[in-house]
Amino acid sequence: MSFEIHVSGHVRDVVERELPGLVDSLIASGITAGDADLWGPDAAAEAARRLGWVDAVTVSRPLVPEILALREDLLARGLTRVVLAGMGGSSLAPEVIAQTAGVPLVILDSTDPGQVLAAIDGDAESGGLAQTVLVVASKSGSTVETDSARRAFEAAWSDLGIDPAERIVVVTDPGSPLEESARAAGYRVFTADPNVGGRYSALTAFGLVPSGLAGVDIDELLDEAEATLLEVAIDDPRNPALVLAAAIAGTAANGARRDKLGLVSDGTHIVGLPDWIEQLVAESTGKNGTGILPVVLLPVSPEVEQTPHDVQIVRLVDDAVHFRILEQYPGEVLISGSLGAQFVVWEYATAIAGRMLGINPFDQPDVESAKEAARGLLDARPPARPAAFAADGVEVRVSDPALAASGTLVGVLEALWQRLGDGGYVAVQAYLDRTAVPQLAGIRELIAADTGRPTTFGWGPRFLHSTGQYHKGGPATGVFVQILGSGEIDLEIPGRPFTFGQLIAAQAAGDADVLVAHGRPVITLTLTDPQADVLSLFEAAQ
Repeated sequence: MSFEIHVSGHVRDVVERELPGLVDSLIASGITAGDADLWGPDAAAEAARRLGWVDAVTVSRPLVPEILALREDLLARGLTRVVLAGMGGSSLAPEVIAQTAGVPLVILDSTDPGQVLAAIDGDAESGGLAQTVLVVASKSGSTVETDSARRAFEAAWSDLGIDPAERIVVVTDPGSPLEESARAAGYRVFTADPNVGGRYSALTAFGLVPSGLAGVDIDELLDEAEATLLEVAIDDPRNPALVLAAAIAGTAANGARRDKLGLVSDGTHIVGLPDWIEQLVAESTGKNGTGILPVVLLPVSPEVEQTPHDVQIVRLVDDAVHFRILEQYPGEVLISGSLGAQFVVWEYATAIAGRMLGINPFDQPDVESAKEAARGLLDARPPARPAAFAADGVEVRVSDPALAASGTLVGVLEALWQRLGDGGYVAVQAYLDRTAVPQLAGIRELIAADTGRPTTFGWGPRFLHSTGQYHKGGPATGVFVQILGSGEIDLEIPGRPFTFGQLIAAQAAGDADVLVAHGRPVITLTLTDPQADVLSLFEAAQ
């Protein structure tokens, strides 16, 4: 089989309880048939135009020779470096696909000026701007991060006397404003099925074009997915998507309320899959005050070694059958399979989980609020809020003055942890260049150990297109730590009245404002020198 799942202990009890109802409801075959009424009348209209992912393998097959032909043409012209400008579903799936295949693909899913400049300039190993092709991926073309990146690359190429039309490939929905402007500019355009939401688009043009241009065998990826389609389409208790949905949504809804999903990569050949799952599950289920919060973990993370009562561990391995025979990891969900199979099963399981939770798994009603707040701040340009205090190179701002009463970094964090309830979680949001300070992600482990509570870490602003929905629409149990830079490096956005530095600052401030309006406590820590001041944060978080 292309996908294996094993459950034991309390999870097996939950799955055995939930499976008969799922089988009798005919939800697996209903999804395959495109039944938009499965999630209730309020969700029917949205679901009717969001189920195209079920047919993604068939629809995408004709794209493969076109993508491969373009790759050969690009290589013949010496264009060996591929950069993808996209957000959320437009970048997370291609990143997993390329990393797993071991091929280089530069992901630009940030508005941090330093990260944008690095993506433009390249390096000696991967090549520079003269050897670069840019894939611009956006369903509508109105995504501000992607549009800004395109403008910056266009200007950089023009400065070198290079026609951007020779270097830009666009992936978008048919009839979108981006398709119209891209064709007018002479860019190569691939259109995707408009009946697929971004987080379900891994096997559409959004996942395949950048991956294929980078050198991935995308035909094999589609073969892997196709081999799993029959398994997930049948109403049978052996259907892996039904089992997975029962395991993650059944445990979240029962008396134990295991509504945090700990995702552990433990020896699997697939690289980075938990980051893709995080968006799919969090954005699909985190609404109406409910949802499942994915938490990306290491095999030695505090949540794995001493699992909190509300965390369900899902361990991604290379051979779930082997662990089943050994009866290792009782109470966990063990999963193995090819990457194509993982995409298909998780998409089905997430849609089924939405029905089990009584929500629409295809909309994202709270994502737009942060975008609107950021646009308002860019228009108004209010002065920055004064810091409550500064210590060890870090400026501290808080949503509630009581959080800063101690006047120390350690005290502020302790005050925030005191607001964690029994089912609470910590969300760390780093609006910094993830290629320059990757070590910052290690603060997640320290905070999880210090608080004893599930802790997520997201790079901003990309998480706004992912877990950002859960933060506002899910249970009101989170406390939030924003980490920003001082903005010494900046870059203009051609044709816009604001810079990349101003944009990322507005995105952070806008999201904080929305979180506070939803009653979530927020502290904002601005590092004067990110490379040096990370140590101050690590010391305070221990």
